[in-house]
Amino acid sequence: MTTRAVVRGVGHYLPERVVDNSWFEARLNTSDEWIRSRSGIERRHFARDDETTSHMAIAAAKAALSDAGMRADQVEALIVATSTPDLTFPSVATMVQSGLGLTTGFAFDLQAVCAGFVFALAQANALIASGQVKSVLVIGSETFSRILDMEDRATCVLFGDGAGALLLEAAQGTGENTDRGILSADLNSDGTYRDMLYVDGGVATTGTAGKLRMQGNPLFRQAVAKLAATADAALDKAGLTHDDIDWIVPHQANIRIIQGTAKKLGLSMDKVVVTVQDHGNTSAASIPLALSVGKANGQIRENDVVVTEAIGGGLAWGAVVLRW
Repeated sequence: MTTRAVVRGVGHYLPERVVDNSWFEARLNTSDEWIRSRSGIERRHFARDDETTSHMAIAAAKAALSDAGMRADQVEALIVATSTPDLTFPSVATMVQSGLGLTTGFAFDLQAVCAGFVFALAQANALIASGQVKSVLVIGSETFSRILDMEDRATCVLFGDGAGALLLEAAQGTGENTDRGILSADLNSDGTYRDMLYVDGGVATTGTAGKLRMQGNPLFRQAVAKLAATADAALDKAGLTHDDIDWIVPHQANIRIIQGTAKKLGLSMDKVVVTVQDHGNTSAASIPLALSVGKANGQIRENDVVVTEAIGGGLAWGAVVLRW
């Protein structure tokens, strides 16, 4: 028998404030058509001034617990993937732990930018597979609106705020790829690409949060190639092929990257869960948000083979294959 990390519940949270492309038209030399044609984004959500990454993470966690029909005190560990924490420390995860009324177990943050949720899923799977814990809440939560340069039309129109969460629980499987749960993970990074996507501030440098900077065209080329390669590697580790995939749930960065990756994998867009038009790029929150929406829309169903893949600053990229 093999211990698997099986998805028991999923949930998400989006701030009430919806920012359409017209909001940027009134402030920048840009247009709704320009934004849509280059990114596929029509709208995104921005957090209120008093709404933080931890607030959204708590709401998403509660939604996932409700979906699973589980109590908070049944959770043994929490991992929050974020690049926009409330404070330098303590971690967002411990704030979520407190917000759920938990005083036992452990909680920590993980930072791999847009690839953060994939990395966090892999760590949660390792904790469960090793017998360290039996249940883990994995959350992606971001307030990227706080680090956007609102005069840089190449970046500020792309990002939004939100949170998504998955509740994983240990279950016994046969060890075959017909088991439900996480079947494989493939993680990668290469720091030589750091200047393609970064924030120009930090505790040890400027003492400020800084603003997001991106080299769009070079990053696009790296993204499509690396996302397809990591998805293939994860499928190979799971002993599966493209024909076995029911859904690709990619990082929702840009519709052209999503389409390019699907094409490289030889998959129809009918097999891709797409939410970028409504949420923009929510970094580490984008995959759990899309998983939650995909389930709510009746797309993702029990026993479906789901491939998640993402790339973010670092560069860091990876994929996880799971059977829902």
